[in-house]
Amino acid sequence: MEIRPYAETDAPATLGVFLAAVTETASAHYSAEQIAAWARADERDAIQWNTARKSLNTYVAAIGAEVAGFSDVEADGYIDMMFVAPKFGRRGVAGALLAHLRAIAVGTSASELYANASITARPFFERHGFAVVAEQHPVSRGVEMTNYRMLLPL
Repeated sequence: MEIRPYAETDAPATLGVFLAAVTETASAHYSAEQIAAWARADERDAIQWNTARKSLNTYVAAIGAEVAGFSDVEADGYIDMMFVAPKFGRRGVAGALLAHLRAIAVGTSASELYANASITARPFFERHGFAVVAEQHPVSRGVEMTNYRMLLPL
């Protein structure tokens, strides 16, 4: 597995990973209505996705020629997205990405890593030392979701 900086050519693959992770993996914990509101597949395109990914400090986990997952970290330690393709689940992809992000955050003197983790992602973050600091109920496209503000002091 290789962890590398996001490149513009990664837009279609990372968008595909995001959509698959939300619609397949997260569907175990969210309703069809919630998944549709979260994925917003009809509103997403690779150009807008690329713009968003480039504006964040995004990294890609590649296994061979395939994008297995991606994540990002801001200078203050905020992780906006952490997604793994369902076919690469439970193979250490998210853990490798998190270790990479943690090293970056330490290098930028961030005092913590934090994320708004889905119900699906919460156990992963807890296994890696994060604690829930708040249960949240954001609304997307008029649909209420549940996620957790999670924090790991560095």
